[in-house]
Parts: sequence; C-alpha cells; structure tokens
Amino acid sequence: MTRRAAHAARAATLLLLLLAPAGCSRTTARLSPEMQRRLESEGVLRRADEELFRYTHGMGTRRGGWEEMPASIIVTRQTVMIHRNEKTLLEITPRSAGGYRVNRDHDRLSIRAGSGRSARSWSFHPPGDAAGWAGDIRGVLRAPAGAASAGSG
Repeated sequence: MTRRAAHAARAATLLLLLLAPAGCSRTTARLSPEMQRRLESEGVLRRADEELFRYTHGMGTRRGGWEEMPASIIVTRQTVMIHRNEKTLLEITPRSAGGYRVNRDHDRLSIRAGSGRSARSWSFHPPGDAAGWAGDIRGVLRAPAGAASAGSG
C-alpha cells in the first residue's frame, strides 16, 4: 500500500469514527481501572488512541496474512501495550520472553515479535515524532528483567 493510500485509509477510518452515532462508543482507549493505575504508576511516556494498526501474522508462509484495525498504544518506562479497550493485543515488559524489535521506516513503526514462521508484527504511523516513539519503545526492549521491580519503589 502506498503512503497516499495509507493516509486515505486512515482518513476514511477517522471519518467513520466521527460519523458514528453519538450513543455508540467506538473508542479503543478504555482500560480497566487496575490497568490504568498500573500504567500510570510506571510513568506514561507516550500514548496514542484510535490509531490504525496493521497486524501481520505467519510472515513468510502460505497461511500468512494481515489485517488493519483501530487500536491504541501506550508506552511507559516498563511496558509497551497495544490494546483495543480491555483486550490486550500485545504487551511487552522487561520480563517478556521472545525476540522483539522495532523498526522505523520514515514515519511508520513496526514492532516485530517472534521469529521464523511464528513471527508477527504490528505497524502504525505514530502521531508526531516517529524517532522519539521508536527510541522509547527500544528503551523498554533493552531494559533488564529486574528493571520493573527496581524502578517501582
């Protein structure tokens, strides 16, 4: 998909959200009170709600595919979380097992999890400073496993 087509798709999604009936909540930003408190206690560095994410799975296989969906992302000093309301799509903490990495291509970020046939990725256009977002996400990926315990006291 070209950059122009991606922006057109994003604009169409936002337009649909704006035209939705007022009584029908279409947000992806709601979290449980407990999760909200936990993330706030970790120090929220970045947050973007209602972003258009492309989820890619089965990379390099015949059964691979992708889908685009609105979701929200929160980056704290200890956590990267992509979610749709209270449903967690991806959560990375210093204790997370598996290989994670973030790539930046101009204003698009891709967070890749796993390797080989089980690899999957979530990519999106962060609002504003893509390089800053990438740096903050990499900070969580590089944090030692004990960092979460040591920093919360």
